[in-house]
Amino acid sequence: MAPARPSPAALLLALCSVAVASPAAAAAANVPITTCRSFCGNITVDYPFALRPGCGHAGLRDLLFCINGALMLHLPSGSYRVLDVDYAYRGLTLHDPAMSDCRALDRSPRGRGNGFVLEPWREPFLAVDPDNVFLLLGCRATSPLFQGFPDRHLPCRNVSGMGCEDYLGCPAWDDYYDGGRRPSGAAYGAAAGAPPECCAVPWGAIRAVNVSRLECEGYSSAYSLAPVRAAGGAAGWAYGIRASWALPEANRGFCGACRATGGACGHDMESHADLCLCGDWNSTSNCDSSADAAARSAAPRPRAAAAALRWAVLASGLASMWWYASMSKL
Repeated sequence: MAPARPSPAALLLALCSVAVASPAAAAAANVPITTCRSFCGNITVDYPFALRPGCGHAGLRDLLFCINGALMLHLPSGSYRVLDVDYAYRGLTLHDPAMSDCRALDRSPRGRGNGFVLEPWREPFLAVDPDNVFLLLGCRATSPLFQGFPDRHLPCRNVSGMGCEDYLGCPAWDDYYDGGRRPSGAAYGAAAGAPPECCAVPWGAIRAVNVSRLECEGYSSAYSLAPVRAAGGAAGWAYGIRASWALPEANRGFCGACRATGGACGHDMESHADLCLCGDWNSTSNCDSSADAAARSAAPRPRAAAAALRWAVLASGLASMWWYASMSKL
């Protein structure tokens, strides 16, 4: 028995249902979910950071780059390998390959290592943690560190229990002096007015660790995440640079509303103002905003195209039904 042919009325009903349902589907497709979240190696790159232009917060733009699977942070002072991004505590753990540690010293008369220097406009958004110590090595007596108080070396101090006394006990110094006797009082200068072999400073004391400008031969950096003193002295320290980020309080509400309406938090690449990225249009508030100056400049064209397509399908269907009805009378 041959299957029953659908009647023209059934076909017309099906086409009308498609035409009626299409506006909702087209509206949903018109604003696809846009994400700025990405990955580099095993590290997630998410707001306020980004690898794509226009994503992330403007204060942290042009900062992270994925190079051969390694996440790198670029500053005027140099490039750093990003070892970890802690979104819960807003922390970045960085590594400078030219930095000394407890196992090896990397020093040069012209200065070795990047240090840490920020652009002035970025300083409100990114800084080194207060529990991070910079150990400046082999600085000259003419260093800006010691100007104004050359005999007292006031800027040199312990930071969160980490200082030069412990650091000078590292095996790296035995190799540096090749088994020879270290100068006495190396942490604070061998004699009155002499520069110290090592000077420990917090970031907040100088706000820019430029090794060559400070007339130092190298540096080390360590940070503390625990409130207790690390066991084993300097050998137990965590070496690297620990930085943290901060965003304006108003940004939290904006980004929360943007994400709640299916958008991704970003910024205008010219004005650097906050933007909610809503697929093929951007909003200065959220993706549910209907009266937004930046909102739907590109939206009408897709809607018009979708409507034209629906009517074309409907007209084609009606023509097919007319042909079907004509053939049925033969």
